[in-house]
Amino acid sequence: MVNNEIVQKLWNLCDVLRDDGINYSDYVTELVLLLFIKMEHENTQSGVLSGHKLPAGARWPDIARLSGLNLLNHYRATLLELSKSTDPLLAAIYADAQTRLKEPRHLEQLVKSIDAIDWFSARRDGLGDLYEGLLEKNATETKSGAGQYFTPRPLIDTIVALIDPKPGETIQDPAAGTAGFLIAADAHIKARTDDLYDLTEAQRSFQRNKAFIGMELVPGTRRLALMNCLLHGMEGDAEGVVHLGNTLGGAGADLPKSDVILSNPPFGTARGGGGPTRDDFTFSTSNKQLAFVQHIVRHLRDGGRAAVVLPDNVLFESGVGTEIRRDLMDKCNLHTVLRLPTGIFYAQGVKTNVLFFDKVGQHAEGGTQEVWVYDLRANMPRFGKRTPLTRAHFADFEAAFNASPRIDQGEQGRFRRFSRDWIRERGDSLDIAWLKDDSAEDAADLPEPAELAREAMGELEAALAELRALMAELGEGVE
Repeated sequence: MVNNEIVQKLWNLCDVLRDDGINYSDYVTELVLLLFIKMEHENTQSGVLSGHKLPAGARWPDIARLSGLNLLNHYRATLLELSKSTDPLLAAIYADAQTRLKEPRHLEQLVKSIDAIDWFSARRDGLGDLYEGLLEKNATETKSGAGQYFTPRPLIDTIVALIDPKPGETIQDPAAGTAGFLIAADAHIKARTDDLYDLTEAQRSFQRNKAFIGMELVPGTRRLALMNCLLHGMEGDAEGVVHLGNTLGGAGADLPKSDVILSNPPFGTARGGGGPTRDDFTFSTSNKQLAFVQHIVRHLRDGGRAAVVLPDNVLFESGVGTEIRRDLMDKCNLHTVLRLPTGIFYAQGVKTNVLFFDKVGQHAEGGTQEVWVYDLRANMPRFGKRTPLTRAHFADFEAAFNASPRIDQGEQGRFRRFSRDWIRERGDSLDIAWLKDDSAEDAADLPEPAELAREAMGELEAALAELRALMAELGEGVE
């Protein structure tokens, strides 16, 4: 049984949760609270974890041997005990955790169904990857609302491969979500070090406990991230790999400078002018993405590498947006912009890009001499459930990115070079396109009406958010 089949079997257990009156948005949380206990047991048995993280009495055999009301009462008590754990990581994972299950028979059905899964095959493919598959399944189900924090894995894998994180480097994601970037970076390093066995014990300890740091604002999402990291053998410090806090507030200012920063900051603008509260940013803005750009530039070590997913408006917004882009191109070498296809994010209607840059210096000027732009948006399929995005769709981009020397493919090609002077003459806008998008005019390829409506709503909501922020900056109230 491959992981995709196991993910579907686990997702089918949501029918049991629904029968117990549990809301759709709570499915994955309810499921992973129980599933993590089973996975912790399996990973300890297989040696992925050096020892049990869960205390005696709160482990899977302690739960699986019970039935009926005894099982439900024990499970409730277990969640309460774990939420009060003296281990800060366990306490964070199970903070305020409680089951909404009311029927003992439903919990018993979940336990038996989870036990019946072929865990030998699951361990072979990696329980961490299985867990991530469940998160992705949740993100693709639009009713769950989870897509807002999920970056497609093929895009993550491409970005990580090109940034090429190495052992001994500190790797940060200031908008960690479920920790997809950090876990992919860890997998990239493990694949090149024989699962860390090529390293010394001190180096292995650094990779497990100090190499990765993330921050996440939403407690429930952070819970998923901490579980995800532990199942991949990433322990972090006393608070885990992903800390709870607001990167655009005081907690973010305390994040360490890092060698690599990989991130997909949340889309949108702080409503009502309630924007970032950092006092160490050079430019004041209520645009969260522009604020995250400032954080990344400030927290990247000299010589460090970054890749950040940003919506189109960051590339062309005037005023403070222009100043922040200019500051970025002074302090860093912004060497590559990837224009992403539409429809790859579950937040419909958002057009996005990846900016790749290297830090020159916090007080540098003229760090960028030229910017290469790869257009993977024009004349591409409309991605979604019917046409899933795969790593193969990025193959030509990866080849062009890594070519030495790089080749400008001309007006009919996807990869072009633009000088810093040319960009300056355009008002420092990075919204650069030259290909005629024939696919945009193909009526036969239009999506379903409901998808078009969702996309239109997404664009309208984004526009309204920008207008609210503008009104707030002008000191005007919004009715």
